Amino acid sequence: MTRITSSVIEQYLLDLLPASDEVLREMEAEARKRYINVVGAAVGRFLFQLAQIAGAKTVFELGSGIGYSTLWWARAVGEGGRVIFTDGNRHNAEDARRYFQRAGVAANVEVRVGDALELLSEEKGTFDIIFNDVDKEDYPRAFRLALPRLRRGSLFVTDNVLWYGQVAEPAKANDAATRGVREFNKLLYESKELYTTIVPLRDGVAVARKL
Repeated sequence: MTRITSSVIEQYLLDLLPASDEVLREMEAEARKRYINVVGAAVGRFLFQLAQIAGAKTVFELGSGIGYSTLWWARAVGEGGRVIFTDGNRHNAEDARRYFQRAGVAANVEVRVGDALELLSEEKGTFDIIFNDVDKEDYPRAFRLALPRLRRGSLFVTDNVLWYGQVAEPAKANDAATRGVREFNKLLYESKELYTTIVPLRDGVAVARKL
């Protein structure tokens, strides 16, 4: 993500990280092999820390892939916590289940296969954290669905909000994904119900707290 932070700073931050454990390393290798985007260890640690600071016990994840970020959330919520994994690809879900078993967090994760936004729309309760990582053109819809499912003090966390730096380029405004992220970021900061900060870590992470 050298268009967001310099390559020197990016590498410095990565070099500081402790080595990932065996399961995370395998997931990272699988993601590279199959060209699946995962948040990576630097953002994973940030997600873990957010959940710990918030004392979160319930997390709904919008778009989980092979469950890399899910694993970080599941470890953070600990015993008695619950993380809902969502992905439209059954193969991803099966792989994720195996990783969760090996990592010892399967009891904390509910795996659901289907459209993440539709699955969220069926929820009646609220969550301590909703993590948004769906297709970027769907980010505005994710905002509208997530907001009523956050209670006061809950966190709405979103990955890729700087979108390779393209959000700052007017020439990219006709691209559906870039347009979706730009609209989403505007919605976050204009909302009277949220207090938002974008952290330029990796591809940009937005942290919004429900007021």
